[in-house]
Amino acid sequence: MRVKTSAKINLALDVTGRLENGYHSIESVFQTVSIYDEITVELTESDIVVSCEVPEHFAQSDPIPCDERNIAYKSARKFFDDNNLDIGCRIHIKKGIPSQAGMGGGSSDAAAVLYCLSKMTGKEIISPEKLGADVPFFLTGGTAYVSGIGEKITPISDYSGYFVVAKGKEGVSTAEAYRKIDSVVNPVHPQVNKLVDAIENYPANAYKYFGNLFEDAIQLDEVNTIKSIMLENNALSAVMTGSGSAVFGLFSNYYMAEICSNQLLHSRFYVEICQSVNKSFIET
Repeated sequence: MRVKTSAKINLALDVTGRLENGYHSIESVFQTVSIYDEITVELTESDIVVSCEVPEHFAQSDPIPCDERNIAYKSARKFFDDNNLDIGCRIHIKKGIPSQAGMGGGSSDAAAVLYCLSKMTGKEIISPEKLGADVPFFLTGGTAYVSGIGEKITPISDYSGYFVVAKGKEGVSTAEAYRKIDSVVNPVHPQVNKLVDAIENYPANAYKYFGNLFEDAIQLDEVNTIKSIMLENNALSAVMTGSGSAVFGLFSNYYMAEICSNQLLHSRFYVEICQSVNKSFIET
């Protein structure tokens, strides 16, 4: 079975506290967008084997493990163990989502493996949040208000927009980003609840409430450069996604997005034009 599995961006992301178990509580609006990895899953009699096809410009800055360390492998292992299945599979990952970008590429791959294995075996997906906080969202997709440690997902009205997503060579690990967030003094918190209300009631103004607390914590020069280029080229808003380091800009139409994309390409950034999509998976 083969599926394309989408990236996500955080239209807004706030950290609201630190829990006793060391995790942080968040409030966010997640949005799936039309940038995809492609996952192929084939059932076998035993063992789990992962292979990867990674574009050279990704591999240079973001090494991706293609063995038992890969979350797609862990996803298959958990699914088989949860359902007492004594079988294996081959998983091939064709990367189109950059890693260490705040776009959920690994979590999206894990969710896609669960989706495929569930379809192929008829068995249930159990406790996907144990693989990673973003994994349950990708089993839903679309536009959602997300809270807790990322496991509480409330679908909201589908948001529609043209985006340019860009990333430099710098990557940010999620663990590193959360360590830095604890040291931010007088943080300016995004108004996530106002964003949810805007998407539901006056979506044309929703971009006014885009924001990401991690921008203050990470402070990457490439993020600031990308944001400046986007805003100089008529982005309605430009915000880092997730814990970094990709940045998305919202544009009023495809033509405006293309002009900005060309400027960013000229500056040698990774760039994609995409749209919001209302589901994570496309079976191919």
